[in-house]
Amino acid sequence: MLQFITHRTDRYDEVSGTRAVLAGGCRWVQLRMKEAPTEELLRIGREVARLCREAGATFILDDRADLVGELGADGVHLGKNDMPVAEARRLLGNDRLIGATANTFEDIERAAAAGADYIGLGPFRFTQTKRNLSPLLGLEGYRAIAARCREAGIDLPVIAIGGITAEDIRPIREAGIAGVALSGCLLGAEDATEKTKEIIDIINR
Repeated sequence: MLQFITHRTDRYDEVSGTRAVLAGGCRWVQLRMKEAPTEELLRIGREVARLCREAGATFILDDRADLVGELGADGVHLGKNDMPVAEARRLLGNDRLIGATANTFEDIERAAAAGADYIGLGPFRFTQTKRNLSPLLGLEGYRAIAARCREAGIDLPVIAIGGITAEDIRPIREAGIAGVALSGCLLGAEDATEKTKEIIDIINR
């Protein structure tokens, strides 16, 4: 599974970046605009939501569970300092997806118990698209955490995130991780649409 996380670059804003990766076959978009005023988030969110609906893609809002209904999003992704998963579940009910960020097995255990649908586990390595990074996990960290999840009977999809490149995908998948969340890898490429196709091909092989 490939998840795209929006990020503004010199060449792409949230809307054009979403359009490019959807054209490449990505079917999961998380709109992340941490510092944006609500009005701007709603304006851009409506456009990203429309693009996702047209493509049949899942549309996830970062952090703002309170705007999921207004934007018609499929769910919310919560960072470790955002609203607790259990609170978001009470707010959104059972028909919306809730993702939770994790850095340790204990984070995953708590999120699973609180009702999360999937986990964003990272960071894999250093990334410039995120501030205040948790400790880097690397392949060994992923292997160890995936093993503990199996032992504990936790079968939530775990998505790797943080500085991942095309070359990392196969070893990450072999470590027992369900998919990858990418931002800079796609938007920093010469052609984001072609890069998305390449990544999906690697995942499907």
